[in-house]
Amino acid sequence: MTSALHGTRCWVFDLDNTLYPARCNLFIQVDRRIQQYIMDMFDAGPEEARRIQKSFFHEYGTTLSGLMRNHAVDPAEYLSYVHDIDVSPVEPNPPLDRLLDRLPGRKLVYTNGSVPHAERVMERLGVARHFEGVFDIVAANYVPKPEPSAFDAFVARYDVDPASAVMVEDIARNLAPAHALGMTTVWIRSDHHWSGGSETDPHIHHVIDDLVEWLTGVAEAMPRLP
Repeated sequence: MTSALHGTRCWVFDLDNTLYPARCNLFIQVDRRIQQYIMDMFDAGPEEARRIQKSFFHEYGTTLSGLMRNHAVDPAEYLSYVHDIDVSPVEPNPPLDRLLDRLPGRKLVYTNGSVPHAERVMERLGVARHFEGVFDIVAANYVPKPEPSAFDAFVARYDVDPASAVMVEDIARNLAPAHALGMTTVWIRSDHHWSGGSETDPHIHHVIDDLVEWLTGVAEAMPRLP
């Protein structure tokens, strides 16, 4: 199975719950910050804020998109606020650092979060040196995954050939546009409800439980770099 990845020239990784394990649960901190932002903005109680938050998320793909379209929220201010979290639950990951060294080709991060958040997490992991760039929600003009136009913008920005690219994600639906473009798709399943997906989904080529374990098999199946 891993031998089929020998022709990969670009490795695309989601950030949250992908480069680090879902058990770190950073998103619960972000989720609470989003709720507090809405409570402050609308002078709302926790339940009403949660209702607004989730209704925007389900209708527009992200809470931010709903706030921008309906309430002209400043996205830079919002992203700075909601990503002001403690990233210490993410532990440095020397094995991941070594494995990324062994993967031939370019490495990119594609996230619905922000570049500053991604940089903090990658520095914490100790893997930032491997990545050519981070394509975030700002670069996507605030159009979130899995909108196909956002993927088109990502591919154009970094001149990615989808036929020789692999995309690794923890949210199954976000892999559908990558598959449609011709990428090889890898879903990291988890117990979180937003992960979704099934081993039989036609847009998912590989289903894994642990990134380091999977990359170990990939690296071992590839010739070592000189």
